[in-house]
Amino acid sequence: MSRAGTGLVAAAAIFAADQASKQWMLEFLQVQGGLARGRFVPLTDFFNLVVVWNRGVSFGMFAGQDDMVRWILSGLAIAVSIALAVWLFRTTDRLVALGLGCVIGGAIGNVVDRVRFGAVFDFLDFHAAGYHWPAFNVADAGIFVGVAALLVDGLFRRREGHT
Repeated sequence: MSRAGTGLVAAAAIFAADQASKQWMLEFLQVQGGLARGRFVPLTDFFNLVVVWNRGVSFGMFAGQDDMVRWILSGLAIAVSIALAVWLFRTTDRLVALGLGCVIGGAIGNVVDRVRFGAVFDFLDFHAAGYHWPAFNVADAGIFVGVAALLVDGLFRRREGHT
């Protein structure tokens, strides 16, 4: 498989897993016709399922009630995804292709939520000692893994022609 093919498969896998998990969680958490909040299902001493609608970006930054915010954030995510896709088709490195694909798949998954619901549906809630990590979803995890792969490649992989 080509490097770009690796990235495209990763993007499709993250996107599909994200959308399927969100649909399943919306049904499981009984969210019907609207942006119901506050549903909470404790599963372990450190993990819950929750209903959180994020109108901003990571950790709720830039969240606003203005509907224009969702379209600006969606447009920005699509523009970044296009730029990353150009990089994807130019890379010769499989780890970079995998990382780019994960970021693209996650970004597009969250764009679908913004268009569909006006906010991104987050449902995974990890916590310890009274501290809750901000709720997230499979798309967010894909973006995190993709960025981590790009960082590992950029920081630790030795390039030919460089000492």
